Amino acid sequence: MANMMYTAWFSNSISPANLLGILAVISYILTLLPTSLRVVFPALKKAKLPIELLKNRRQLGILSFLLAFGHAWLLVIKRNFDFFDLSTYRVYVHGSATFIIFTLLAVTSNDWCVKKMKKNWQQLHQLTYLAMFLLFWHINDKMYGHWNFATPLTIIGMTTIIILFLRRWWLERQVKKPQKVKEQQLLG
Repeated sequence: MANMMYTAWFSNSISPANLLGILAVISYILTLLPTSLRVVFPALKKAKLPIELLKNRRQLGILSFLLAFGHAWLLVIKRNFDFFDLSTYRVYVHGSATFIIFTLLAVTSNDWCVKKMKKNWQQLHQLTYLAMFLLFWHINDKMYGHWNFATPLTIIGMTTIIILFLRRWWLERQVKKPQKVKEQQLLG
């Protein structure tokens, strides 16, 4: 039994494309981590790690995009995708949609876009949370049946960041509820 597990996880080496995908996921998680940590665990607001991650969030996001681009490029070459065949997009809808979102976020991750787009920039960058769920779907769908030793790590990482995000979202909604009630009482 142990020999079967070893063979399934460790002999199934990571291809360069999958390595780039794993590194893209890790850097992406690092872009999401600081805000969620600071909201869910307020004691960490002044901790060094979340502060450093916040300072370097754009660079990590661009790194994540570049790694995802490399991942996609190597897979396109390896599998000889036919971009004119609609079934290609159906099979890779989650990966393609995530990549499109990553592209939009990377292209607009500069001071000029922040200044020109104003509130629209923030709304556009909220797509990162949609990408988070799409990426989780992509990892589970594409790695199902041929895991390597890194697959559980990416799934655990994505599950953790999704749970932190959902907890953060719930906490932020709890804070906004009393504010809305006060506004309604003042108006009514």
